[in-house]
Amino acid sequence: MRVLIIGLGTRGDVAPYTGLGARLRDAGHEVAIAAHQPYGHLVAASGLEFRAIPGDPIPLLPVAAGGAKAAPPAKARMFADYGRQSADGIVQAAERGADVLLLNAPASAGYHVAEAMRLPSIGVHLQPIEPTGDFPPVMGAFSRSLGRWGNRAAARLLFTVPSPAHAGSAKDLRARLGLPATTSREVYRRRETTRWPVFHGYSASVLPRPADWREGLEVAGYWWPERTPGWRPPAKLLDFLESGPPPVFVGFGSMASGNLDRHTEIALAALRRARLRGVLQTGPASMAAEGDDVLGVEDVPHDWLFPRMAAVVHHAGSGTTAAGIRAGVPAVGLPAVADQHLWASRLATLGVGPGAIPFRSLSAGRLAAALGAAVSDRTYRRRAAELAGRVDAEDGALAVVEAVGRLAG
Repeated sequence: MRVLIIGLGTRGDVAPYTGLGARLRDAGHEVAIAAHQPYGHLVAASGLEFRAIPGDPIPLLPVAAGGAKAAPPAKARMFADYGRQSADGIVQAAERGADVLLLNAPASAGYHVAEAMRLPSIGVHLQPIEPTGDFPPVMGAFSRSLGRWGNRAAARLLFTVPSPAHAGSAKDLRARLGLPATTSREVYRRRETTRWPVFHGYSASVLPRPADWREGLEVAGYWWPERTPGWRPPAKLLDFLESGPPPVFVGFGSMASGNLDRHTEIALAALRRARLRGVLQTGPASMAAEGDDVLGVEDVPHDWLFPRMAAVVHHAGSGTTAAGIRAGVPAVGLPAVADQHLWASRLATLGVGPGAIPFRSLSAGRLAAALGAAVSDRTYRRRAAELAGRVDAEDGALAVVEAVGRLAG
């Protein structure tokens, strides 16, 4: 079959699908991944076809996290423009040929495209966006539980009454595709009654499948990104790692698109207070901050780097959280928005690191204390190693490969 994976979002929303796509290719399918242009090299390096989708989600992240101010009308226009560009890109990618669409959570427009083109579709989500009482909805700005009833009700509301910008984009898309008008509530009801299948690319050992989920919502296990063939670590990094005790990793992912200098200074001050060596992946500011005990790095595969760390500090995006868990090292989450709060809280609940520090509350003192605890408390490392062993024994891609195989007949 011609399998088209839609991976909207930033790097962490794309990389896991290179591993999933490679498994589907090895099972005999033709696989393409549609994503934003900056991540085309990830797809190409994995030997899969890349189809570009216009738009850039990076400018939206500070707005979504509340770190950048925007008037409500301007904010709505930003998200609506991104939604239209992404939807058009999904249409164009599908028109280049596909027998089945695999859609990540942000690619909800693909559901309408599949309907218009009469293609089967499957959800392949990295985040648990379906309503449950177990935790607050990850689609909204909820960092604390609303209680079981409140959690489920809030998530259902976000599905059935989305923002005007999102609803408008879906309405325009259906009109362009020649589909009858519908409502978000009707689309959600159709997904529920048809038991639209969704596989979640994370481990049940990290977040158990909610008992109140309907049939068809499955937790498959992690999809590990493919590493670029022939990649070699920079000599400078190898020298740094060999020159002293294992350092800690500090990275902010895509969330620190503003105030990079300030956040890097906080990280440096925390490392000095905790008397620890550090590897920083915080953009250009980290490269300028190099010294005897600190090294700035650019794009280094986390599956290679993290096992060599004493601990990892990150924004708790789904992909980075997974890499830290797989490495079996203590972790500190710095959540800013959406599902990051959930993954950061799970790290603490599972006992693989001290409590999370919300990104907007980050300070040198709080980070130094967390680093010191993560490195000195052997319980964190023991629990992290145990969790890594359970996760590593899983085959997260298998369920998706089997589902696509059933469609192929």
